[in-house]
Amino acid sequence: MKDFDSTLRPKALSEFLGQRDVVNNLEIFIKAANQRKEPLDHVLFYGPPGIGKTTLALIIGKEFGANVKITSGPAIERAGDLASIITNLEEGDILFIDEIHRLSKNVEEIIYPAMEDFALDIILGKGPAARTVRLDLPKFTLIGATTKVGMLSNPLRDRFGTIFKLNFYKLDELKQIVHRSAKILGMKVDDSLTETIAKRSRGTPRIANRLLKRLRDYAEVDAKKLDSKYIDEIMTKLGINELGLDTEDLKYLDLIKTKFDGGPVGLSTLSAALSEDPETIEQFIEPYLLQLGLIKRTTKGRMINLEQLPRALI
Repeated sequence: MKDFDSTLRPKALSEFLGQRDVVNNLEIFIKAANQRKEPLDHVLFYGPPGIGKTTLALIIGKEFGANVKITSGPAIERAGDLASIITNLEEGDILFIDEIHRLSKNVEEIIYPAMEDFALDIILGKGPAARTVRLDLPKFTLIGATTKVGMLSNPLRDRFGTIFKLNFYKLDELKQIVHRSAKILGMKVDDSLTETIAKRSRGTPRIANRLLKRLRDYAEVDAKKLDSKYIDEIMTKLGINELGLDTEDLKYLDLIKTKFDGGPVGLSTLSAALSEDPETIEQFIEPYLLQLGLIKRTTKGRMINLEQLPRALI
C-alpha cells in the first residue's frame, strides 16, 4: 500500500498548487541549470511546517532525474556522519537536510568547503603530526529546509545560492488542494465542502490532507455521505472549531485571557502553565494564532488581541 502523504504529494512543479512566486522562480532556475547541464545552486526553503518544503525538494530531484538523499539536522550528530553521507553522493545528486538550523557547529565547519568548492577537508592524526587532506567531491545540490531561518548562522545561510520563503496558503489555494486530494482518494466533495475543510486547515496543506483522510474514515465507517452538517459533527469529535483551532489553541488563548488578564505573559510562564515545551508553543501553536491576529508578541510577552478574538471565544 502506498504511503498516504506520498500518494498525495505533487510529483511535478506543474502540479504544485500555491507558492506561485517560488514555483515560477524555480522553473526558471531549473530550466537554466538543465540547459547548462549543471547541478542547481544550493537552495534553502524556510517557513512553517507542512507547507511544501520537502515536497519541493523531491520535485527538484524529479525535474533533474537525480537521486535525493534525505536526512535531518538532529540526525547528523558528528562531522563524521555528514562526511559519510557526502562522500557517498554521486554527480548531480541532491542532499536534502530538513531542520538544517539544528546542525552543530562542528558539522557546519565541514559543510562550508563541500558547498563552495565541492571538497571535503579531513584531518588525519592528532597533535603536531596532524595534517589536513582535501578530498574532491562530485558536484551536488544541497537543499536545506528550516522553520527557524533566524537560527542559521550567517556563513551557512550565505552559501545558499537561492533562498525561498514559503508562506501559509490562502483559502482558494487550500480549496484547490482539497479538491485535488479528494479526487485522488476517490472522495466526492462539492465546492461548499472543500471550503469548509479548507477553512479548518490552518493555512497548511498537510493539515488539509490529514483532515480529509479523517473525514474519509468516518464516512466509510458510518456509511454516510459527507455534507456540511456531518463534517461539523466530525470536526467537533476531533476537537477542531470553524477557525481550525484545536483544543491546545483554545487552552492557550483561555490561559492568557483568564489567568493572565489578556497578557502580557512570558513564554516560559506559558510553557509551565500549559505543560508544553517553548519550542512546541512557538512552532506549532503560535504561528497560526499570529496569522489570524488573535495574539500579539510584544517585548513584555504574549497578549490576546481582543479586537480580533471571535465573540464565541471571548
